[in-house]
Amino acid sequence: MLFKKDLSIKFLGVECENPFFLSSSPVGSNYDMCAKALESGWGGIVYKTIGTFIPKECSPRFDAIAKECTPWIGFKNMEMISDKAPEKNFEYISRLKQTFPNKVIVASIMGENDEDWKKLAVMAEQAGADLIECNFSCPQMTSKAMGSDVGQSPDLVRRYSAITSGSTKLPVIAKMTPNTGHMEIAAEAAIKGGAKGISAINTIKSITGIDLNTLSGMPVIAGKSSISGYSGAAVKPIALRFITQMKQYPPLRHIEISGMGGIETWIDALEFLLLGCTNLQVTTAVMQYGYRIVEDLISGLSFYMEEKGINKLDEIIGKALPNIIPAEQIDRSFKTIPKVNTDICIGCGRCYISCYDGAHQAIDWDEETRRPQINDDCVGCHLCVNICPVENCILPDKRVLFDT
Repeated sequence: MLFKKDLSIKFLGVECENPFFLSSSPVGSNYDMCAKALESGWGGIVYKTIGTFIPKECSPRFDAIAKECTPWIGFKNMEMISDKAPEKNFEYISRLKQTFPNKVIVASIMGENDEDWKKLAVMAEQAGADLIECNFSCPQMTSKAMGSDVGQSPDLVRRYSAITSGSTKLPVIAKMTPNTGHMEIAAEAAIKGGAKGISAINTIKSITGIDLNTLSGMPVIAGKSSISGYSGAAVKPIALRFITQMKQYPPLRHIEISGMGGIETWIDALEFLLLGCTNLQVTTAVMQYGYRIVEDLISGLSFYMEEKGINKLDEIIGKALPNIIPAEQIDRSFKTIPKVNTDICIGCGRCYISCYDGAHQAIDWDEETRRPQINDDCVGCHLCVNICPVENCILPDKRVLFDT
């Protein structure tokens, strides 16, 4: 049963019934899809990126990476922006806003030149969109004048942010590319150009695998493939890193961020909020589980808030940021020695093998009892804790100070 607390929150001055939005992608690319999502409980949608450029797509254009019995650790997408004319897309946005006046509709746009950005911004405002997102980050565009090639240039990001912001009264969001070493540089340029918020991260340039029969990358298209965007649960740690760096960068500290990249569960969503995001965008989870995954996101976050006595989302935004510190400030005066619960150990030996071959030879192995024993060579790296297949079998135990 869906359990709901008050998850309302403002993003760039716009009231959102909850922070969960569809991200600009195939999951929100026409009126019917978006309407179904909004009826399912999403707080808003970032409509699939609209441009004057109409792409011709390839087939197939998706690939997924799995590990053992776990599907979709990572997901590769070769799809570009909307394949519909901007007039049709803005008609859909207008209808959505009329049908769902209390939902938030964001127009994602991408131009090839100054005139495109201006034209699309004007059309978005006329259609009734609440916000505009400038897509500076799609990594698989066939034009070098669009997408992540633009997003890697702070000068272009600033220029197009200024043109877009100067063409509309709506708040403008700049969508950042992770295909860079320092996202905060381009993000700062966007803000200097007039953008009011940042969204991150878009997909990461990747080759997910090689087909051993065709000797081509995946997915195989007439015997060939290309580098394109990688998303899914595997990219969440990278997304959290970039978001943290932006929120801890003084010029961006008070800039609102719409976070995305690997959000599949309410715990994922909570992590983005704790690192300072005030809005969240989702695609890959919808592709796997459908629009009703939002019910799990809403319920999980609501139960967490209820358990912790939290009444408003604002109370938890950015609360984890003070605990992310530079490496040189980490306390290195002690080690935490793990302990094996031999009552539930299944005797598989994985901890022994991993420690001997990949760590510090700090586990002894009893061949008769098939039980491990941690010895005095342990440095507290916790590889064994992470490799053990039995939940709570190996856990952190005593803290030992290093000799000074």
